[in-house]
Amino acid sequence: MTAKQELMRSRIIAALALFAAVFALDRFVLPESIPALARLALYAVPYLVIGYDVLKKAWINLSHGQAFDESFLMAVATIAAFAIGEYPEATAVMLFYQVGELFQSVAVGRARASIGEMMSIAPEYANLETKTGVRSVDPDDVEVGSVVVIKAGERVPLDGVILSGESFLDTSALTGESVPRRAAEGDEIYSGSINGEGTLRVRVTKAYEDSTVAKILDLVENASEKKARLEKFITRFARIYTPAVTISAVLLAIVPPLMLGAPFGGWIHRACIFLIVSCPCALVISVPLGFFGGIGAASRIGVLVKGGNYLEAVAECDTMVFDKTGTLTKGEFKVTKFLPAGGARTDELVLAAVYAESMSTHPIAKSVRAVYTEPPDLRRITDMTEIGGYGIRAIWDGRELLAGNGKLLERYSVSYEPCPEIGTVVYVAHDGRYLGCFIIADTLKGGAVEAIRDLKASGVKHTVMLTGDREDLALDIAAELGIDKVYAELLPADKVAWLETLLKRERGKVAFVGDGINDAPALMRADVGVAMGSLGSDAAIEAADIVLMDDDVRKIAATVRIGKKTMRIVRENVVFALAVKFAVLILGALGYATMWLAVFGDVGVTVLAVLNSMRCLRSDKK
Repeated sequence: MTAKQELMRSRIIAALALFAAVFALDRFVLPESIPALARLALYAVPYLVIGYDVLKKAWINLSHGQAFDESFLMAVATIAAFAIGEYPEATAVMLFYQVGELFQSVAVGRARASIGEMMSIAPEYANLETKTGVRSVDPDDVEVGSVVVIKAGERVPLDGVILSGESFLDTSALTGESVPRRAAEGDEIYSGSINGEGTLRVRVTKAYEDSTVAKILDLVENASEKKARLEKFITRFARIYTPAVTISAVLLAIVPPLMLGAPFGGWIHRACIFLIVSCPCALVISVPLGFFGGIGAASRIGVLVKGGNYLEAVAECDTMVFDKTGTLTKGEFKVTKFLPAGGARTDELVLAAVYAESMSTHPIAKSVRAVYTEPPDLRRITDMTEIGGYGIRAIWDGRELLAGNGKLLERYSVSYEPCPEIGTVVYVAHDGRYLGCFIIADTLKGGAVEAIRDLKASGVKHTVMLTGDREDLALDIAAELGIDKVYAELLPADKVAWLETLLKRERGKVAFVGDGINDAPALMRADVGVAMGSLGSDAAIEAADIVLMDDDVRKIAATVRIGKKTMRIVRENVVFALAVKFAVLILGALGYATMWLAVFGDVGVTVLAVLNSMRCLRSDKK
């Protein structure tokens, strides 16, 4: 508990003890003929101990023209109860109201703590390397290009590249992944991680305000500002509902006695009950608390949701659109097959392919070189040329070497046999002789198949993949993943155009999932933009509505489930709170409700709704 909550708990205990003593004195010791003023003075002591801050807040708000809030309603109702001699009931109502307020405060604190765990990733200092030695400074004061030293057990203060040292980094606060990640010289590391062992020297690549940890903290701090439609509705509803019931209570206290000639006391009693029940605490606390809990649950599995509106939107998604490379696949090309032809040996084909790609920077060239253990002798290669849209032409041992698509071989009049294999096919020829081909394929991310299956199980009706790959390759990957629809051979602008078409065609919400680097237009255009594998990616954090801090594609389905669970719980609270309140309001107006039932209709319903909202905090760890 906070110091403020501790103080409130002490006040509640003191007031409860005083109330019990006064109630026992009133019922069993004092004579029935004791003056009403003396009884009022006795009950006023515990009432003021527990309720002085409510009365003060009601007066301040009233003086500023803000009459219709819970403090005002509770103050008017309890003072009116004192006025008609209902001293025990008035004191008990204020006491239980404050118990409910304390409970709400603790519950909100727990919800904030679930998100506050993310706030703990903020580094307190950085060990800056200077000419005179290492000194601790504020991370804000470290410039790009400086060198910082991170000792075992310390938090990484800034994004950078390791200059020396080797360690295992705990990135769980960023990604939700409990398994430490190995980091060595040349690797990028991100602020907010914890150095597990050894000492690292790191060259800073980003200023603190642009670092990963700063952007995450900014997202967490601002998440509660973007309210869901249901939250906005409850806010508007409370503005109309509270004045309406207050006016109704005044009319209930005045009109029947004037019209029917009945005593004022009974109708004022009914009006007090009406006012107590009318407090919209259960709605204005439990609904935002539910969304806050959902955001907190997502943050604990390494998913940052920028606001309750996006949690609501992802829960309503019928269609999930995926970019392929970097999202469903690793974006890492691998040679899957070497297919020699025309009497060539496999080792002959491999050697020619390696030398053809020996000086290229293309990802395909890197994947080819990876299959050969010995570094090629670059003196054997002369006059290498990369021909855009075709491939590579080089002179190897004084003879022409070709590696590329079929058009390249046709261009240089080399006969070859088209390969029917799925994947990127690279044909190789040396000195006019066709040696064969090799197949390059991207590999699926771990858990991608399971992720698509989980999405469908969670209620997503359609899955779509957009890619610039050849259609046969795209269809093969889609079939392996279980994707419903594929749009292939697309340029980046085509992806946005297809997304526009889907947004017009589909009735439900459409989410787009991309790697957050080159998919910013699509991420921003979709109803919900989800950035995958975006640890350290500025583009993802800026463009997406939901950011997955690692590349575990299964967390998309987990986020959908958290969103649906949050919406279900929030709707339960709204229906339950309104149903009970309207029932007690009607009973109170008819004279069948007591003050104690009114307390349940306000404090009791609020406590139950808050307890229900706390279920949102339990995250799906998948």
